[in-house]
Amino acid sequence: MAEQLIDRRGVLRGLGAAGLGAATGWALGPAAAGAAAPPNVIVVLIDDLARRELGCYGNTFNETPHIDRLAADGTRFTAGYVAAPVCSPTRASIMTGQYPARVRITEFLGPSGDDFLPTSLRTLPATLRDAGYRTGLIGKWHLTETYTGPVRERPGNPWSHGFTDVIASEQKYIADGDYFHPYFMLPDLPARKANEYLTDRLNLEAVDFITAAHQQGTPFYLQLAHYATHTALAAPQALVDKYAAKPGAGAKGTSPVLAAMLEVIDDGVGAIRATLDGLGIAGNTVILLLSDNGGDGGVTTNAPLRGAKATLYEGGVRVPVIAHHPAGPRGRVVDAPFSTVDIMPTVLGTTGVAAPAGTRLDGVSFAGLLTGGAAPSRDTLFWVYPHWHNPGAPTASVRRGRYKMMRYLHDNRTELYDLVADQAEATNLAASLPDKAAELSAALDAHLRDVDFLPPEPSPANLPTLVAEREFDTGLGGFTVLAPAPEARAGTVQTSGGLLTVAAGGAPAFALLRSDVAVTHTDVAAIVSQRYYANSAATDQDTLFSGLVKDAGNYVLAWYNHRLKRVGWDVRIGGVLTGNRVTQLDGKISYPGPNARLACVLHRDEITAYAIASGGAWQYLFTADVGRHVRLDDPAVRAQYRYGFGVRLDGGTLAVERFAVRHR
Repeated sequence: MAEQLIDRRGVLRGLGAAGLGAATGWALGPAAAGAAAPPNVIVVLIDDLARRELGCYGNTFNETPHIDRLAADGTRFTAGYVAAPVCSPTRASIMTGQYPARVRITEFLGPSGDDFLPTSLRTLPATLRDAGYRTGLIGKWHLTETYTGPVRERPGNPWSHGFTDVIASEQKYIADGDYFHPYFMLPDLPARKANEYLTDRLNLEAVDFITAAHQQGTPFYLQLAHYATHTALAAPQALVDKYAAKPGAGAKGTSPVLAAMLEVIDDGVGAIRATLDGLGIAGNTVILLLSDNGGDGGVTTNAPLRGAKATLYEGGVRVPVIAHHPAGPRGRVVDAPFSTVDIMPTVLGTTGVAAPAGTRLDGVSFAGLLTGGAAPSRDTLFWVYPHWHNPGAPTASVRRGRYKMMRYLHDNRTELYDLVADQAEATNLAASLPDKAAELSAALDAHLRDVDFLPPEPSPANLPTLVAEREFDTGLGGFTVLAPAPEARAGTVQTSGGLLTVAAGGAPAFALLRSDVAVTHTDVAAIVSQRYYANSAATDQDTLFSGLVKDAGNYVLAWYNHRLKRVGWDVRIGGVLTGNRVTQLDGKISYPGPNARLACVLHRDEITAYAIASGGAWQYLFTADVGRHVRLDDPAVRAQYRYGFGVRLDGGTLAVERFAVRHR
């Protein structure tokens, strides 16, 4: 039965075009009015789907009749938002009802195991499970720390967050898409039919889960999280050929492969609704459908919205959101902003399950709106995306009413837009509406303090207590020179005329200068000022470090490579480089001397890097959670470290003129 539902693509699409819900009378099913049984909930999450790709949002190239019918039978949001412009933080917001910055997941989680969704958080599936629901995740999770070892023992795995059923969820890092069996990220998943296409398989599993839960007599929550339409794009060739033959195919925004991928997703929506109808539970099932972020600018266009995935412009965070409640009005279009932080309170409000005691929800419930009521009284939404991720830069933004303000965290530039008159964000009103810009800036400042994400810039006003300040007029007093791997040589380190110099001497060198000042505080900055860089034309390493040093094999450092105009961080524990990141900044930044400074600010178990050019202002670079490697929020662990700085170079000489430590 299930295979027939999925494979009868043409039949399903014909039913959808004719109006499947109206034809079968599902909305008037036995549980439609005042049912005693708790309602079922299905969330269909599509990866990297731009709002403009759906027919109900105006697309005329792609064919999405079942999704369009879902919108016609329910509610379509014109201001549907994700809480982040990339995958993992959006998924975290769905699970927790909290802003990603509060959860401490603000970027997609990479394969090296730096972060995961903490099990201390009370999630939506866990709350529903404890209320008697069968909770299923089918497909993408992307909130687990590591991709080694037994799946159920990995930190942050979906079972640990309340899913009773986890089906076809990645066991290896997702990387760049994989859609035909055998699947590299699902090595233990056998095919159920020849030439299996992953999206078809997930649709089939969804139908089976719904059927099994109904037969069990259990209310269910299903999160069908498609890996599509994430790049690299791939789809069954016959469907690709179908769209390639359509007029206008092949231009950006009319991709035959993406259209084919979306058609299979759409077929799954049709199969799910047909299954609900056949089981007699359509009248007691709520469906939400949305994307996890804006469309990938490399393969599609988000026009008329500005920007794309990985930016806080509307094209990165404004997505299709469709909701169907069997007791709600048909064909309703809602302009009230809805965010993924609203999904948990909305689902709990819809099911009547109480929110977990002691859990703060940033979202609000739209349960009343879905049944025909008014939108909840919340008109302000926030975003924090402090990352250099092409094409975006570290930013934070706030929408209040019709206005949206965006702040570039790197240099504090602000932009203000009227989203009602200018949804393309083409006209910056910050200069012409200074009072509105100031109002939203103050609201954003308050939010940043509330989520306690960004530490203060390392100025005397913010960090007034001077713990230590060393200049180099009288040698290296108070410093120990260390030579960490891989070079295992410090080069020539000497002081003269108020400068500390490190010379490579014809071979790569890495010198760490560990002070004798113990790390006793959080909200503390280690600041190093340099006079000039090596500028060795034939080599890449011309790098300044600042942070915390225990010995040559144990340190936590932020760094700036002047040769490559690149910043990043290193964590070495027991001689092993356990954590490091290189940000996408090559050629984009420059902090030349004299008196240019690099600061590493410790806040809880996170480090934040700031830099300042001569005569300029402090500029934010990045924040890194290093607690997975070393718990610097533990005073006993902190006490083992000393403040320090370092120089790594392949040739030439780099000069440092001052080192200081400040705290609140």
